[in-house]
Amino acid sequence: MTLYPIEAGNFKLDGGAMFGVVPKSLWSRTNPADANNMIDIAARCLLIEEGNRLILIDTGMGDKQSDKFFGYYHLWGDHSLEASLAQHGFHKDDITDVFMTHLHFDHCGGSVVWNKNRTGYEPAFKNATFWTNENHWEWATKPNRREKASFLKENLLPMQDSGQLRFIQRDGSQFQENSELDFGIFFADGHTEKQMIPHIKYKGKTIVFMADLLPTAGHLPLPFVMGYDTRPLLTLDEKELFLDTAAQNDYYLWLEHDAHNQLITVAQTEKGVRLKDTYTFNELFN
Repeated sequence: MTLYPIEAGNFKLDGGAMFGVVPKSLWSRTNPADANNMIDIAARCLLIEEGNRLILIDTGMGDKQSDKFFGYYHLWGDHSLEASLAQHGFHKDDITDVFMTHLHFDHCGGSVVWNKNRTGYEPAFKNATFWTNENHWEWATKPNRREKASFLKENLLPMQDSGQLRFIQRDGSQFQENSELDFGIFFADGHTEKQMIPHIKYKGKTIVFMADLLPTAGHLPLPFVMGYDTRPLLTLDEKELFLDTAAQNDYYLWLEHDAHNQLITVAQTEKGVRLKDTYTFNELFN
C-alpha cells in the first residue's frame, strides 16, 4: 500500500459558523480570521494505492459551480484535484474507487463534472465505483431544510444515473471493518447522518481521515463544535469517544479541512484530549 496526499483546493469559511457557540476570542487563537471573519480551509483528500486499485477519499468541491457560488467561499491558492493527482503520476481515469465520507458539496463536488458540451453532468472518474452508504444517500437525496444548501443534486444524481454508485454494507455497529475497501469505518451522526470516518493501517500506524468529525486542530476541545452540525450534542459524545480512543491508541489524524496542519496526534491532559504533535505527510513517511 502507498498513500498520497491530494490537495483539491483551498477556500475560506466564516469562523463563527465553523466554531458554533464558541467565542471568537477563543477560536481565533488557533484559527485566525481575516477582516471578513473568514478562516483558511483546505480540501485535503487522500489517495490509496493498493494492488491494482486506486481509492480516492473525498474529492473537494470541484469546479462546475457558478462564479457567484464560488464567490461565497473565497477560493485561494494554486491547488486542484487534477494537478495534485498528476503530481503523483495519476489521472482521473486511473481511479478505481471514490469513497465519500459524506455528500456535502465540499466533500463530493469534485466527483461530478460538466459533460463536453455543458448540457448536463457526468462522473469525473469514468472508471470508478462511488461509495457511500444507504442511510446517508437517503438523507442527502431527500434533504432536510438545514442541509439542503449543502446537498446539491448535480453532485449526487449523476453518480447514480451512471450506474457507478454502490453502498457500503453496514453491520449496525458504530465501528466496523470494511471488506470492500479493506479499511475500518467509524460511523458518526452528529455532523450529518452516517458520516464515514476511514481508519487506514499504513506502515505500522493507524491513519484516520477525520472529515468533519474534527475539521481542524483548533476543534479538539469538546465544546468546539461546528455550527453546521445537525446534532451538536451528539457530536460532543462522538468526539469524546473517538478522541479518547485516538489518544489511547496513538492514532495519526488526517485533517481534511485544516489548511496549515496535515496530520496530528493527540494526548490525554488534565483538560481532556489535546494536541500532542503536528506532522507533514513527508515528515512521517518519506
